[in-house]
Amino acid sequence: MSDTLQLTMKQLFDKMLAQMGPQGWWPADSKWEIILGAILVQNTNWNNVVRSLHNLKHLTQFSPQHIATLPLPALQDAITPSGFYKNKSRAIAEMYAWLKQYDFDLDKINNTYNDQLRVQLLRMFGIGYETADVLLLYVFDRVEFIADKYAQKLFNQLGIQQYSDYRKLKAVVDLKTDFTLEQAQEFHGLIDEFGKLYLGNKDKWASSFLNGDTLLL
Repeated sequence: MSDTLQLTMKQLFDKMLAQMGPQGWWPADSKWEIILGAILVQNTNWNNVVRSLHNLKHLTQFSPQHIATLPLPALQDAITPSGFYKNKSRAIAEMYAWLKQYDFDLDKINNTYNDQLRVQLLRMFGIGYETADVLLLYVFDRVEFIADKYAQKLFNQLGIQQYSDYRKLKAVVDLKTDFTLEQAQEFHGLIDEFGKLYLGNKDKWASSFLNGDTLLL
């Protein structure tokens, strides 16, 4: 275990990056693939998502125009490995129908909605708080903090225990002042990969390079 520290958010990021290296999140070749993955990963593991994405790539090559016109039965069949295929297929179909209204021009959508984009995303079927923030961060290139379960567990271990759900933690963390877009994207990847390695139980946490550190909000 390294020397313990009281860390700011940016110092936490810097320490994690120095210890773990770049994670390269979100794992995808295009923003259209990211949108699909963000919806498909809900309530399942990434290995199942990979199988569904493989099927969708075979059918559409992740062309947004092809995804938008994919017949519902074919879409449902392709994403079956990710589970909840009826709800997820509806979410994908409605998302791509909305994107089509703007000619799949992400800049046009950004400029149209400005600071109301998150509100608009949350109005869409199958898009909750976490998925909306993933889309804002990785698709619409906005600096956002994703307050997912791994982030909540990590911050709890670092002494931030009063913000026990997504919205409460999200409300007190703002990365916009100190983080670039690339750093915010990397931070989410670092937190989730750290969580897989060290947040499973007390013994794993005790062996981590953050054990004993505290976080300043």
